[in-house]
Amino acid sequence: MAGISVDYLVRLEQGRATNPSTQVLASLSRALRLTVEERDHLYLVAGQAPPRKAAAATHVPPSVQRLMDRLSDLPVGVYDPAWTMITCNAAWVSLMGEPPAARGWERNLVWRTFTGGSSRVRKTAREADDFERNAVADLRRAAGTYPDDAQLQRLVDDLHEASPRFARLWDERVVNTVDSEGKTVVHPEVGPITLDCDVLTVAGSDLRLVVYTAEPSSPDADRLRLAQVVGLQRFAPRHPPH
Repeated sequence: MAGISVDYLVRLEQGRATNPSTQVLASLSRALRLTVEERDHLYLVAGQAPPRKAAAATHVPPSVQRLMDRLSDLPVGVYDPAWTMITCNAAWVSLMGEPPAARGWERNLVWRTFTGGSSRVRKTAREADDFERNAVADLRRAAGTYPDDAQLQRLVDDLHEASPRFARLWDERVVNTVDSEGKTVVHPEVGPITLDCDVLTVAGSDLRLVVYTAEPSSPDADRLRLAQVVGLQRFAPRHPPH
């Protein structure tokens, strides 16, 4: 659940591995479903400073984990205020594919949007333009909310260098809002699936839950279920023959 090896976890528990990274501590906090206070204690025990309150939230509270458990039949992804993916459920992976590895900005939706990252979401030219404007506006709001977040500022700086289109939109100070909307996801085995996409904000943390749903009893609902079946088959463990 934490995305680390059993051997490394054992060495941490036995005190044979020291100085775990903040990424490891954040993953352990999510896997153990720690409260903010428990998470901060874990960081201190590990010799790391707890995440600053002024920084954009990256901790997924137990209440959000429980919500994801209850919504296991719906694709749910959790993003931080700068639109970097923190975690997602199995239904999301079945629909959208495995999230990019946690290197650089590869898990950041805004970065992938402006640097040509692959996506299964199909957009018209108008939809792509609206999405880009909304993404820049939302990132600007995050930067204004967390002005002391060094990592968020680095993301904005790197986007300026990587994408002239981002730089132009940033300088225009666009103020579009992110609304609920329909999206068409092109699944490699099932084909196009048109779904409603809702973005929910977690009070007190600015975490974003992106949830995909289909109209009940519709062909798209059937395709969504089929995508999950295909995903379960693909990721099911294969046992050697006896």
